[in-house]
Amino acid sequence: MLKKSTFLALFLSFAFTCNLGFAEEKADDATAELRKTLEQFIPGAKPDSITPTPIAGLYEVVFGPQLFYMTGDGRYVLQGNLIDFQARTDISEPRRAAVRVQAVNDIGEKNMVVFAPKGAAKHTITVFTDPDCPYCRKLHNEMAEYNRQGIKVRYLLFPRAGKGSVTYDKSVSIWCAKDRNDAMTQVKSGNEIEKKTCDTPIEMHMEMGEMLGITGTPTIVLDDGRILPGYVPADRIARIIEEKR
Repeated sequence: MLKKSTFLALFLSFAFTCNLGFAEEKADDATAELRKTLEQFIPGAKPDSITPTPIAGLYEVVFGPQLFYMTGDGRYVLQGNLIDFQARTDISEPRRAAVRVQAVNDIGEKNMVVFAPKGAAKHTITVFTDPDCPYCRKLHNEMAEYNRQGIKVRYLLFPRAGKGSVTYDKSVSIWCAKDRNDAMTQVKSGNEIEKKTCDTPIEMHMEMGEMLGITGTPTIVLDDGRILPGYVPADRIARIIEEKR
């Protein structure tokens, strides 16, 4: 099955060279036809949703955390933000934020390494982390303070050197450890852990990072879908989260 992270690039390259058109239909029919056309174009790459936009004949298409637009006749594909100039509002960014949150949450906490505060969490952040990155280690060293602030930290493993690298192997060993949280802490403290192998969700983590355009670690996804590149001190993160609320 084609990875969603590669779908949009392939689709757009194809869209520049041929017409995916079909007869103009009513809104519901056009949505169904667009889905059919996309699924036929790349078998196995099913869009998560296709919905009409405020612009007649233009549809929002969602693949995981990726969002773009297509005309109802299947001919044109648009990337970028849809702006309501009269209302002075960005229609796309709130939708992209919601789509990011949904896509990350769909991974499921059973497929993450989670450090939760005692009691109910006030906020949840999802952090793409590399075992060897210095600022990832700095972030982890403040885990007790993040938790004290009522922040649940969910880790997705994102070894930047890629599959087969030393950092990838460390990520696998963390996931396969009997106590993943302790293994994560040991590695972040510069200690060696027992090398282990097992089935892991790490490739899924990496694919999600690629789909989100992440190139560096740590990268933080807030619970409202905003993305913060880099390390953010624990005493600032709650304030940043609250700024937009």
